[in-house]
Formats: sequence, structure tokens, C-alpha cells
Amino acid sequence: MNAHPGPFRIGVDIGGTFTDVVMLDTGSGRLVNEKVLTTPEDPAEGVLDGVTRILGANDVAAEAVQTIIHGTTLVANALIERKGVKTALVTTQGFRDVLEIGRELRYSIYDLFIDMPEPLVPRALRFEVDERMLGSGEILRAPQEAGLRALGAELRAAEVKAVAIVFLHAFRNDANERVAKEILAEELPGATICTSFEVMPQIGEYERTSTAVANAFVQPIFRTYVERLVSEMVRLKLPDDLYLMLADGGTVRHDTAVAFPIRLVQSGPAGGAQAAAVYGGLAEERDILCFDMGGTTAKACLIQDGEPLKSDNFEVARVFRFAKGSGLPLQVPVIDMIEIGAGGGSIAQVDKLDLVRVGPESAGSEPGPACYGRGGRLPTVTDADLVLGYLDAASFLGGDMVLDRAAAEEAIGRELAEPLGLSVVDAAWGVYETVNESMAQAATIHALESGRKVQDFSLLAIGGAGPVHATNLARRMGVRRVLCPLGAGVASAFGFLASPTSFEFVRAAIEPLCELDLGRVAAMVAELEQEGLGLVASAGVSPETATTAIGALMRYEGQGYQVEVTIPRAAIEAGDPGELGRLFEVRYRELFGRAEAMPPEIISWRVVVSGPRPMLTPTAASREGESLTGHRQVYFSEMGGFVETPVHDRYRVRPGVCVSGPAVFEERESTIIVPPAATAKADPHGNLIIELEI
Repeated sequence: MNAHPGPFRIGVDIGGTFTDVVMLDTGSGRLVNEKVLTTPEDPAEGVLDGVTRILGANDVAAEAVQTIIHGTTLVANALIERKGVKTALVTTQGFRDVLEIGRELRYSIYDLFIDMPEPLVPRALRFEVDERMLGSGEILRAPQEAGLRALGAELRAAEVKAVAIVFLHAFRNDANERVAKEILAEELPGATICTSFEVMPQIGEYERTSTAVANAFVQPIFRTYVERLVSEMVRLKLPDDLYLMLADGGTVRHDTAVAFPIRLVQSGPAGGAQAAAVYGGLAEERDILCFDMGGTTAKACLIQDGEPLKSDNFEVARVFRFAKGSGLPLQVPVIDMIEIGAGGGSIAQVDKLDLVRVGPESAGSEPGPACYGRGGRLPTVTDADLVLGYLDAASFLGGDMVLDRAAAEEAIGRELAEPLGLSVVDAAWGVYETVNESMAQAATIHALESGRKVQDFSLLAIGGAGPVHATNLARRMGVRRVLCPLGAGVASAFGFLASPTSFEFVRAAIEPLCELDLGRVAAMVAELEQEGLGLVASAGVSPETATTAIGALMRYEGQGYQVEVTIPRAAIEAGDPGELGRLFEVRYRELFGRAEAMPPEIISWRVVVSGPRPMLTPTAASREGESLTGHRQVYFSEMGGFVETPVHDRYRVRPGVCVSGPAVFEERESTIIVPPAATAKADPHGNLIIELEI
């Protein structure tokens, strides 16, 4: 690149270990990337460092950058580590303890000493207001100004920095919440005040309260972070319009993101899912199991017919990492994914039963795995991968970071091999097997819970550690095809560039289908559509290029769970509720294989307004010369141990080239392991497609 081509778009993803930066030349379509260690104490420092490095390395002027799109773990980390601001909850009289009562469900029914997640707001900072809204949305009793003024004085005395207002049935009518917000805003100048109707107007008092509280808890620190980042971007002559990745795969301008930071709780992994959809489409694979294994965690999500599956429920800050129900519930639109295991930096140890356990503790970037040479002394998955020959000490991160194999062996020997009476290699293999088996089981169950069989999907591996473990994982699940895209280690950042500007609105509307007034529904959709068009227009999307998708959460009357149904606009305009019933039955049969003899009902409506999806086509390898760079000893259990294995430079593998396993393909951000009795073929877009014998 020269000094003034472009314009350029940059995607930045902050992970637990590395901050990834991808830059696209919109003129030529060329992609370049950079990886720097995450700076946990000040994440913005790592972002700015990565952007500055990628500009300097490619001789690009800051003024040539058109857009920066950012995904961050700041929101999730603030909730997990309880590092938000002092927050109060203002709720309806009698509902002060809803955060602790929850659903009265136990994630471990036989544990008498079960630990539940600690509420973000202690009981002393939960306040009740004498107001009442009926389930129909009719105001039975409005809050009194005098009482709210007195409450404002209490909140000032408590020195709270944020307030969440959550009233009973406010998802039907927000009038009482709006009155309370106006008065408390006057009494608490400078404080953050969130209402549940603004954050997520859905049925479910516990989930709605938890979501509104979490949004208020993190909003001030998120606003400070974004304002500082934008200020530094301006100082560096970068664009002052920062865009952020939402957990549902859309992007919004920073001012919209600051209003709803809770919607960014899964922004990084959402970018990975969007990237997987692009890569899969290029390889003509529409049904994908996206396997994203980074430095801290591994996640999986299903992409069906080219689109990631989505959900409106998510849990964060679980007491037990894989125990559903042990975390804080959030009602936010998210890409439906599951944390299925550990990451490269996850620590391995011997448990009380003398078994190898991996995670959930992580070495992160400070001090990092033992082989990083930054002071870490505990063995991690990365240390095991290095000992087994899956990683090369001299070529990690393209040689920018030399790994210490002796330190990895010493850590595994001291903490695992000696206590178990094993060799260092056998202990390392135990770590590799343990993490792969737990991930295979979790991914298989996730697919079954979604009404699908994992064997019907191809596995696409992203994240720095994903391609290292992908083929072993696939064989355990009975998956025959593995796709490894070029730049897998920075795929989430690439996914930000491939994501459309988008925002989702939700409106609760609980009513039987037979009583549905589709004229009123059409008016509501039109209102939300106009609001959405205004939001995406502020991000530079013209109304002519924007699209609107309509969906409804539906269930049979009496059920406690609902399914999402895509609703064509024509079905609403036709005014026939029976058509919605037919669409619901088709969707229900797809998921459960049957329909019920009960009347259906609407729970809520969803309106998603989106700009056009950027058209990105990654190019294949660009280096000249022979791809084979040498051989090294790599461990394959099916061949009895270490095998002299060919090592290929991924950037020199030409389209159409087919390589039989065992083989290793190295690129700057990751390493791909091709086992014996497998073949790997490069396609024109840089994907390496591996066919396995099962």
C-alpha cells in the first residue's frame, strides 16, 4: 500500500489475550491485519496501539481511514468483575426483591448449598414506588411527584451514579416509568437513568429488571471509555465516527451504543459468527457450525441457510461457567451461541480426583501462558499445543513473538506430569484430549437443543486456537468437512467489516392470535421502522438502501417458552391472522417435529432495520514460491506418537492445490493441523477445505 490509496475501513476486536486489527482497502479489496497484546487495565491503549501499528506497517495515512468498527469485552467484563458504578433500582411497591427471588429455579437441584449470582444492586439500594400498571397497560395508580422528589433526595444521599427504573407491566405502557425518569433526572443531575421500556420492553419481570439494571450499571464506564477512544481517534486524525458491534451481529454509531451498552455484551463473538457466514458463503456452504476458539474461551454457533441463529436471552457472569441458570439473565437480541470450552490461555490443573481439568481460569495476556515468557508459571492449552508440535516456537505470530518451549515443558511437568506419574508429552496430550472432548460434547448438545444434528453441518474454525483443534473436534462429533479461512485468528475483526448497520426494536404484545388487530400491528411496525431508518441514517445509510425484517415471538397458549417466526410484510397487510398461525405451525414443526392442538398467541414483535451488507471477497494466497517450508515433529496418537510432518506456508498455497495429511499449515495468526487420512484443498478465496475420514 502507498501513502494515499483507499479509503480504508478498520475492524478492531478486543479479546482476553490479543487485540485484533483488520484493515480493508475498499478500492482494491485487499485485507491486512495486525495482532497486539490486550491491555486489560486500559483496553483503549491496545486499540490505539493496534490501529497505529497497522497504519504504519502499510504506509497508510490516518486521514485515509473512512470507518473504524469496534467490538469490545468491556461490558461483559464489567458485569463479570462487578466493576460498574454504584447503581440503584427503583421499582413497583412489593417488587424490591425480584433480583434475588428470580424464577425460583435451581441450576443444581440437589445442591443444598447452591451459590446464586450476587445481584448487581444490593438490597439497601433498591427502592419501591407506590404506582401500579395493570397487565392490560391501563394505569391504576400513577407515581406521585412528592414521593419521587423524596426518593431523589435518598438517592442523592446514597451517592448513586446510575438508576434503573423498572415498573410492573411497563412493557405494556411506559407512562409511569417516563414520569419517574423525568423527575429523578431533575433530582439527580449528572446521574445515568435507564428505564426498562427503553432498554428492552418484554414480558418477564425478573429478566427485564436484570437487563435494565445491568445496562445502568455499565453505562457510565462505557460512555467514558467510548468518549476517550473517540477523543484519541480525533487527536490521531482518524475519523470521529466510531461504530460498535452489537451482540446480534449489527453495527451502530457510538452514540447509539452508549445508550444501550448491554447490547454489546457479546460483540466480539458476534463478529466471528458474521465472518463465518461470509466465509461459508464463499465456499458454497450454507449450513455451518462456527467454532471460535481464542485465547480465553471457545464458543460455537450454528449458521443455517447462510444466517446465524439468533436468540433474545443470554446469561453473563455465571457462578459455574457451564451451568445454565447460574448467571445474570439478560433480555437482549444476540446471536445464539454457547461457550463450549476453554481457550488457548486456559489453565490446566489436576483436580481432587487426579483428573486433568482445563479452565475456567485463564492466564490471559498478563502473565499469559508459561511459553510466553512473561512470568506465567501455570500450564495452559497453548503450552500443551507447543509441546505436541502443533505450534512452532519460532513462527508464532509470524515470528514476532518467540515462544519458550522449555518453560512450557517445565510448567506441564511440575503441575501435571509429576502429580499424575506421566511423561510431559502424555500430560500435554491429556490436556489436548480433555479440552477437545468437552468442546465436542457441548457443541453436539447445543445443536440438539436447537433441534438440529451437528453431523448435518460443516465445521468452520476461527480464532487463534480454532484451526489447531478443529479437525480433532470434528472427528469426535462425526463431522466430515472442516473449513479454515485465511486470517482465522482475526476473523471477528473481519466480521465487523462484513456486518451491516442494523438495529432491532422489540415491542411486547401478548394476545391470542384470534384477537389480533393487524391494522394496529401495521401501524406499530411503521412507527418502529421510521425510528430505525433514523438511526441507520445517522450512520450514513440512505433510506432507499435500508431493509426491514419483521418477526414475532409466538407460542401455544399455556406454554412457557416461545419460538421466533419470520413474518412477511404482506402477511400483515393482508389482515389475515390465520396466515400468521400457519407460519407459526411450520416453524414449530421444523423445531419439534409436530404441532399442537392449541390456539397460538403472540408474545412480542421484532422489527429489524438494516443497511446493506458490505460485499467482501477475501483474496487467496499472495506470496510467490513453494508452500512447503520444512518439516517438524508433530504428535498424532493414531500414528503412535511424533511424526515428521510437512509444514506449509499458508500464504503460498495456491488455489486448487491438494495436500494429504498429516500436514501443518502456518499463517501469522494461527496454525492448521491436518491429521493422517485427511486431505486439504485450497479454494479460490483462501479457504482451506479439509475432508476427514470418520
